[in-house]
Amino acid sequence: MPDKIVERILDASSMKRTLARLASEIVEENDGSSKLALIGIRTRGAPIAERLAEMIANLGDGGTIPVGILDITLYRDDFAMSRKTPQVRATDIPFELNGRNIVLVDDVLYTGRTVRAAIEATLDNGRPDRIQLAVLVDRKEEREMPIQGDFIGKSVHIAPGQTIRVRVKEVDEIDEVVIVEKE
Repeated sequence: MPDKIVERILDASSMKRTLARLASEIVEENDGSSKLALIGIRTRGAPIAERLAEMIANLGDGGTIPVGILDITLYRDDFAMSRKTPQVRATDIPFELNGRNIVLVDDVLYTGRTVRAAIEATLDNGRPDRIQLAVLVDRKEEREMPIQGDFIGKSVHIAPGQTIRVRVKEVDEIDEVVIVEKE
């Protein structure tokens, strides 16, 4: 049974505008893109990071922006508590992290546990000068870790019994962010 959509927060065109704004903010905050690299957190953070890197490169500040993909499955602090067999996928960071400004990219910031795990995984791969966080959607309620986004596309508050679904065409064949009733 498909999710019951309560509200569409972003459609394809508003998502594109939001990502363009985030790309501009990232460049401005980092005084250009010369030391910049993006790491997308699997699953939907990876294509969002690719899009942001392309937009940053198109700002004309200095060529291709390196992009990596991070799987944080084994870094989750709730990994041992899960009864499911985890689906571990490859981490691919094809560039040196040392001395770079790294922007971790994810679709939704909620409890903060995914980002905590991503920071730990990133540090296991090198010593960047700076780690920042870009998220398409920040769910303000129920944060469990003292983590906040540096670059936020949209902040939302949702009612109990609802959740956020980010869909990207690379994975889901559509670009949208919706609030849905939990199954």
